Amino acid sequence: MIPYPPSRTVDAAENVAGVRVPDPYRWLEDDTDEVHEWQRQQASLATAVAYRGQDPAAARKLIETYDAGARPPLPKYAAGRWFRGTTELVVADEPYGDGQVLHRLDDGAVLSWLSPSPDGRVLAIGVCTDGSENNTIRLISAVTGELLDGAPTQVLHDAWTGGAAWLPDSSGFFFSALTGSVHDFERAVFRHVLGGGTSIEPVPIWPGSREHTVIQFSPDGRWAVASHRLGSPVPIAVRDLTSDDGWRPFMTTCDGMVAGHVVGDRYVGVTDVGAARGRLVAIPLDAADPDDPAQWIELVPEGSTVIRSVQPVGSYLYLNEFDDTYARIRVVDTAGMPVGDVPLPGRGAVAVPFFPLMSLAAGNRPDEFVFAFSTLTSSWGVYRHRPGDDTIEELVAPAVTLDATVEDHFAVAPDGERIPFRLVRRTAGGPVLISAYGAANVPYLPSYQSDLAAFVSADGVFVQAHLRGGGEYGRDWYLAAHRERRYVRDSDLVAVAEHLIAQGLATPDRLALTGGSDGGLMCGVAVTKRPDLWRAVLPRAPLLDLIGGLRDPYLDFVIRKAWGDPDDPGEIRRLLGLSPYQLVEPNVFPAVYLQAGATDPRCRPWHARKFAARLQAAQQGELPILVHVYDDAGHGAATSEEVALTQDAEWLAFLLGSLGLA
Repeated sequence: MIPYPPSRTVDAAENVAGVRVPDPYRWLEDDTDEVHEWQRQQASLATAVAYRGQDPAAARKLIETYDAGARPPLPKYAAGRWFRGTTELVVADEPYGDGQVLHRLDDGAVLSWLSPSPDGRVLAIGVCTDGSENNTIRLISAVTGELLDGAPTQVLHDAWTGGAAWLPDSSGFFFSALTGSVHDFERAVFRHVLGGGTSIEPVPIWPGSREHTVIQFSPDGRWAVASHRLGSPVPIAVRDLTSDDGWRPFMTTCDGMVAGHVVGDRYVGVTDVGAARGRLVAIPLDAADPDDPAQWIELVPEGSTVIRSVQPVGSYLYLNEFDDTYARIRVVDTAGMPVGDVPLPGRGAVAVPFFPLMSLAAGNRPDEFVFAFSTLTSSWGVYRHRPGDDTIEELVAPAVTLDATVEDHFAVAPDGERIPFRLVRRTAGGPVLISAYGAANVPYLPSYQSDLAAFVSADGVFVQAHLRGGGEYGRDWYLAAHRERRYVRDSDLVAVAEHLIAQGLATPDRLALTGGSDGGLMCGVAVTKRPDLWRAVLPRAPLLDLIGGLRDPYLDFVIRKAWGDPDDPGEIRRLLGLSPYQLVEPNVFPAVYLQAGATDPRCRPWHARKFAARLQAAQQGELPILVHVYDDAGHGAATSEEVALTQDAEWLAFLLGSLGLA
């Protein structure tokens, strides 16, 4: 038997909408010395077991080799120059030119975002020092490189709204930040004036909304637009900056998405209203009723591809599209007339933000299109396309090419829907790892992932499953596993696993599963409901307790949006059937390795702690149940490179050891 650290139980329960939910490991939510010691002992055990029979140095070297292909940060443009960096911030005449070093971050600090002023004289950056994604603003002179006094002191929850949205005249910027503690998750839009102060900007956001907001500007400096909602943004308010008038409500009743940019005196955006796969429309900023689709001008109709976002480049519009998950970039003029396609270097993925709102924080607009691209077998490169050219220019070459093949397959779900998946392998017959997400309209694209490439290089077979709930195939695919239909994602996953087994591509004793965040919840459901399917399950930064999550204001916002109404007892009973922590019962479970970050503000580490303790107590088999919570690590976006490499190496060692690979 594995010598797990003792995990006591308590007589605790939560009463939610009149439904009593026992919570025997509630004490592991607390920030106490006892919990810290338990967590430390569990981490030591996890490391020892993960590396049992493995070479730690070899695992680290393998991870470093394939991490060399990680996506480089895209540079930001301003006044004819390009700003870029991670720990060293550089300004240059070309996107990746040698240039001038403006600033170096302290050891352990992570750059969350950077945003140069339109005149190129000031660089605003967000810096996180503990892996949490909570960041503060620094202002740097792009002339002298000196840190400037008077930066705002507010804490930004993350980088999802782009940091500083500069006014076109470079006099200051808007940003979204917390108004209280991180735990309370209360935010507002602030306006900062260079050389002046910082104040809350009275944007008319829906009362009580916890959604994200991005401020956008027209290049001529006339219009400001506030776009609101992360997954289905709309231009909620508009302001004419040339008048003394304040913000006026714009789109306030639209249930769908209109995500775009100000082009002239119109808001040009991608919408799923009347088009599940998306279409491009223009809405006059002086429209009498902008919520009425009859007043919209259709520029590009819905087609066979999924139109995900639009980016103005000079006098053209670049449409980012998914063609059976593979990237397509189409160019049209501002009237929607076709100009041509950008010739991409293969069948793969262009780097796009997780959520549509994130693509709206575009900053200054260059007259060229700079983008990152990769495939499942070639790492990230950066390319440039100029409107009118029939070729692209390689700015950063891919560092890694994997000697493997990619095969397109599909499984059939219980309701008859075809569930696509990609199979990546060097040779036939190796153990299989499924990776999936299937939630929140987030597209899981055929792009390079360094840890999964390392697994394939060790003769593993990687399966990327495109489950319903994700954004790869448009609105209908997403809504098919949303709220009351969340269970569909889990049945799609089982369909893929059973198809692999039925086709002789996998066996349960050599089949593993991984996923992060909401994909970690998917892993938790899979290990508790179908433990017979897996040899190993590896949730990362997971959400695992939907009922306990309601005590966290951030997760309360997420759960109400994506799962159901926690004030309805019927909905609580339904959530109990989807919440892994509550699903644990004595059984023979596969090997489980839970990885979490101590400073994660989205899926707090107690999810992994509580689930691990309950699963360890319920394990009737011989395989290990491990949990490693890393200090100075969060949800991933602000985790330092050193910590991330250490996490990935241990994760890989456990995976390879569980599947009989070295």
